[in-house]
Amino acid sequence: MNHKDNVSHWSRRNLLARGGLAVLAGPGLSVPLRAAERTRTTIKDIQTMVIGGTSRTYIFIRVVAADGHYGMGEAYGAPGVGVVEAVQALKPTLVGKDPLEIDKLYTFLGSGGGASLQGSRTDGSAHNLMRAASGIEMALWDLAGKILNEPISVLLGGKFRDRVRVYDHSRPRDMSDKASCKEWADKVRAHPSGFTAHKMDIPRTTSIWNESGKGVPDNGHDPANRQLTTKEIVRIAQGFENAREAIGWEHDIMVHCHWEFDLPSALRLAEAVAPMKPLWLEDPLSVGYSDSWRRLTEKSPVTILTGENLAGKETFAPFIVNGGCEIVNPDLRNSGGFLEGKRIADLASVYDLPITTHNTASQLHTLQLCQWAASIRNFLICETSTGESGWMDQILKLDGPYIEKGYIKVNDKPGTGAELNREVVTAHLLPGEKWWGDL
Repeated sequence: MNHKDNVSHWSRRNLLARGGLAVLAGPGLSVPLRAAERTRTTIKDIQTMVIGGTSRTYIFIRVVAADGHYGMGEAYGAPGVGVVEAVQALKPTLVGKDPLEIDKLYTFLGSGGGASLQGSRTDGSAHNLMRAASGIEMALWDLAGKILNEPISVLLGGKFRDRVRVYDHSRPRDMSDKASCKEWADKVRAHPSGFTAHKMDIPRTTSIWNESGKGVPDNGHDPANRQLTTKEIVRIAQGFENAREAIGWEHDIMVHCHWEFDLPSALRLAEAVAPMKPLWLEDPLSVGYSDSWRRLTEKSPVTILTGENLAGKETFAPFIVNGGCEIVNPDLRNSGGFLEGKRIADLASVYDLPITTHNTASQLHTLQLCQWAASIRNFLICETSTGESGWMDQILKLDGPYIEKGYIKVNDKPGTGAELNREVVTAHLLPGEKWWGDL
């Protein structure tokens, strides 16, 4: 390899230029290289494509560079109201810009024209513009990896692990019935993806005035307030005891709430499930930070986790700094993408807190998410709705098995390391959608 080739090789491997002077760190090299000396490209186009199944939609984003490279990402798609429109609204601020200046692009994304990345929906979730920005940011990292011939994990600082543990959404049909729990446990052990961690919703009762005929009647249940009744507490405790007895102690169980409860009920719930050693109690209180989160964390015998509906490091900071949770759980499609997610993880690490990720996205985002997770030292486990051997596990062209023994292998290919399977994607496009805007 001659000197010129050597410089080119190491510029690809060790430089993610953000302007100014960079120093190459190749064998025997100490060669200053200005960003202007590399072959530069610009963002030419930003495209969207929406696919769907029976209950969810998935919004894919593609950032196309003038030199022919492209990167893909995924924005939050369920609910995805206004996200595609927000991507197109942000497009004019990005076309013509250097796609490798990711931090700068994200920081000022939406500036001008009255667009803003701040704000929230009435349920506290990240609003559609933030969701669009997050998807664009992650597509830029895929593009950067392809331009520089490196995987996303390396561009983000390097891999702390070669495989990322993932968990599914799986629970017995009837947690109060031991036979149903055994049937579930047998099915889990035989599952081809080999999951060893399972998130479960809690069994609820219904008001005696409910005329649907569904659910367990409960004289104390009020559908408007945020309390668990005594009957519910007893059923929940028994249900998780049955599940734990059936699955044993080699599998992890997570207790899933939906911001449903007030502080007294959240504490009663934590005490009820504590003997079963769940990995965490998820989202028991309302979305935004209040001192009740700190009080719950201090008193709960079960680890408290939250964060999927928070947007940006600023909204995570009160939880982390004030002890409002013990595991931080962003959804990177809400929270700002890979670099903002890394900042959130770094802040959590200062307080010795682990980080996980909420993820109800497609196989594309899941594989990308594992690239990010590999670069996070304090990362614990990743949620997935995939791994069930249906069409959702065929969206990407992969060399080998997707999930093995409950883990996803982090590949070393450029960017995400996989491309879309056009045949599968086009078969599940929503009405009116075309493959990356084909006419």
